[in-house]
Amino acid sequence: MKISPNWIRDFVSPAASDRGVAEALTVSGIAIEGSFGEGADQTWEAEITTNRVDAMNHYGVAREVSAIYDVDLAPIAPKVSGNGPANFSIVIDDAEGCARYTGRVVRGVKTAPAPAQIAHRLELVEQRSISNVADASNYVLNEIGQPTHAFDLDKLEGGKIIVRRAREGETIFTLDGIERKLAPEDLVIADAVKPVAIAGVMGGDATMITDATKNVLIESAWFDPASIRRTSRRLGMHTDASHRYERGADPGITQLACARVAELILASAGGAVSDEIDVVTRTIPQSRIPLASSEVKRILGVEIPPEEIARILRRLGFTVEPGGPFKPAVGLSGEAEFTVTVPTWRLDVEREIDLIEEVARIYSYLKIPNTLPSFAGGVIEEPVAGKRSELRKRLLSLGYNESLSSTFIPQEDARAFANAEPVRIANPLSEEASFMRTSLVPGLLLQIAYNLNRGNTDVQLFEAGHVYAMQSEAVDEHNSLAFVSTGAACRASVHGKPEPFNFFHIKGDLEQLLAAFDVKDVSFDRTVPVWLHPGRSARAKVGGTTVAIFGQLHPEVAAARKLKQEVFVAEIFVEALYQLALRQPVYTPISKYPAVERDFSFVLPEGLEFESIRQKLSELAIAELTAIIPAETFRGGSLAAGTYSFLLRVRFQSSERTLRDDEVASWSQQIIDAVGSLGGSLRQ
Repeated sequence: MKISPNWIRDFVSPAASDRGVAEALTVSGIAIEGSFGEGADQTWEAEITTNRVDAMNHYGVAREVSAIYDVDLAPIAPKVSGNGPANFSIVIDDAEGCARYTGRVVRGVKTAPAPAQIAHRLELVEQRSISNVADASNYVLNEIGQPTHAFDLDKLEGGKIIVRRAREGETIFTLDGIERKLAPEDLVIADAVKPVAIAGVMGGDATMITDATKNVLIESAWFDPASIRRTSRRLGMHTDASHRYERGADPGITQLACARVAELILASAGGAVSDEIDVVTRTIPQSRIPLASSEVKRILGVEIPPEEIARILRRLGFTVEPGGPFKPAVGLSGEAEFTVTVPTWRLDVEREIDLIEEVARIYSYLKIPNTLPSFAGGVIEEPVAGKRSELRKRLLSLGYNESLSSTFIPQEDARAFANAEPVRIANPLSEEASFMRTSLVPGLLLQIAYNLNRGNTDVQLFEAGHVYAMQSEAVDEHNSLAFVSTGAACRASVHGKPEPFNFFHIKGDLEQLLAAFDVKDVSFDRTVPVWLHPGRSARAKVGGTTVAIFGQLHPEVAAARKLKQEVFVAEIFVEALYQLALRQPVYTPISKYPAVERDFSFVLPEGLEFESIRQKLSELAIAELTAIIPAETFRGGSLAAGTYSFLLRVRFQSSERTLRDDEVASWSQQIIDAVGSLGGSLRQ
């Protein structure tokens, strides 16, 4: 935001130059990123963090300067005396949405151009001067940070203001000339007939100040931040007022702001002001926080005198009382404890550590020595660190690039890729990022789409991270790993042309990862989620536990994401995999005895898969059976309907002796009988 150093000096007079003040503010956390102009025309570009609503105005920055240089801060005390009742009423129907609403009526005003100083200062902070009445509200916003609004009193029907929720079907033309359709959750300011403003966001066109305005109602209120945020985002409106209300405005400043606007209007537009109308439905409590100087020393690593701690906090507007709930005010060692009352404009300060941060930044981080924290013991590696590193190393060696994606995803993705109820974020940044991710796949698909849209058709990516789901009303957070691939060059070879990535490639990559672990009984089946292609995907299990799902992304899912080529995805449930030990390399000499291969041509019923045959043959426990290979399948011809031909190749070999024909014949018969028990028969 734009800040005028000349305006700041209305409230505080440090001995330092403007440049010195800018540097001191930057060190204390109010970053001055640039300076423009000179003298009365000079402005600063300030970067103020979103939690510091109190500093998003000139008086708030002046308060920071007062604390840094230990100089007095001039109070803002409007000289406004009411001349009688306003003859106007304010009703708050929604106490949760509006805790306080303050108003004043000014009658007999004469609208004209704003005074030169006000117009000039608004121009410096990049706001257009409108008129003396309208500019008074904008000036106060930049001066003390409280949004206010001026209504043309004669355009308000029924002699009252009602703060309520919008009714179904209501609309309002806002000051930007756009008709807004309101929803029942929107908080509005209404007269007896219609909405006249969207609370905390923007006023209505029907009651705006014009050259014909004679009587004015000044509004200053405190609205619930969550309510304003929802309305602002739903309507796609971001204003100076909503920016402050969304982050927590000062609930104790409404009277002061209202009086200050009235003072400026009276000075430039004349008229007579009424007594104040102040309606309070609930009080926003002020926190009382114990603070010990010993804790300040422990956290910062430097001893700051208790008097300096109290001075800093008082300059910032905190009320500091000696003593606390656990210790006396001053102990034998000179240690002090305080009870600190947080001012109404610092809703971001909630804990003792927040107070310590305030002390540290004003005391100056530059005065705190650079020392490493004390540490006893050694660094302990996470139990799964080695396993995680091995998976990452193998994926990199397979040609995948590591990526990072957002933890927040849209609702449709959270539900489409979930195995359980997804976790909704209480205060999302946007509706497009309103749920915690239930899978790493949506983020990787987004990055695949980004690459394809820019002409990069050969992409291999992987990501490791946390995923979230609801389990028995609690959030379950666990590790996951996913990788995706698309294109042809991913599997290019010096021995042949590039081959398009397919199901067998991603299955092979998965098997390479599983080979890192002491896995003895990997099995595959067709149980996969609906977002995978039903005929080109599978589930991997180890000992009956699912460790991965993989295959081609379902064409309908790919089309919905505008992915114009086949994408292959694998998601590994690494926490199940981490229960296994890493495989230790063991040298086994190559047998010097010849291997014996046998081919069997079976007729199998449709639906009988190789995985079932492999498991059945493994149960035979033939030590010399070293390989079971699916060589060929055939359908049609003279085969009966509902069957297919399957060529099975097996290999026998011993590391101790040459195999005898009768042994091979016996084992072969066992294989024929095992396949026969599954419904297969030798092809005649």
